[in-house]
Amino acid sequence: MQPTRLRILEILKEQGDLTVAELARQLGMAPVSVRHHLDVLQGEQLICSPRVRRRGTVGRPRQVYTLTEAANAYFPRNHGMLASRLLEELKAILPPAQLQAVFERLADGLAADARPLQQDATPKQRVERAVEFLDDRGYLARYEFVDDHYVIYTLNCPYQGIAEQHRELCAMDKRLLERLLGSAAVVINRMSEGGCRCAYQASGDSMADGQPSAIPLYDLVAA
Repeated sequence: MQPTRLRILEILKEQGDLTVAELARQLGMAPVSVRHHLDVLQGEQLICSPRVRRRGTVGRPRQVYTLTEAANAYFPRNHGMLASRLLEELKAILPPAQLQAVFERLADGLAADARPLQQDATPKQRVERAVEFLDDRGYLARYEFVDDHYVIYTLNCPYQGIAEQHRELCAMDKRLLERLLGSAAVVINRMSEGGCRCAYQASGDSMADGQPSAIPLYDLVAA
């Protein structure tokens, strides 16, 4: 992001709602220049439309600017560390079978959010639904049909930096995909093992009963 605009976001994060004049003083810029940057940030949905701040004394009300929720993406977050510590605690407390049940429930709950399919949906429709679902959640999912089977790719790992130490997340993603497809999937490649993408092979003929692979989750982690 352009440095001045990033600084505007930082000032608003630190001090809350401010007027153009107040921002201009802190930036050492002319108000007209600040307005230009605010217009750009508003167009990017990083600041809200100006609202009126009532004065405690007689005078003209002032318009102030505040950050939107989307602007929080430009500030440091610690979700990764928290998620990693939670996983470490779960693995320390729970035996393998119970840990498996937790991740299975997570995968099944995620899959339940997918748009419904007709009972007689074709394998291609199942694959397209799975890819659409994953793509909407940041996986950058793609697929191709090769030698009578589908290959599904995820080019981005939402758990990058965590999955390398907690392979249960990889197994959870595999089960999620199997739930979406209604058939077993075979792992071809994993980013957590140094690959440039994750890849799964699914047979079109087997996408019928909506059941995932019966392989235990902790066995998949060890595989």
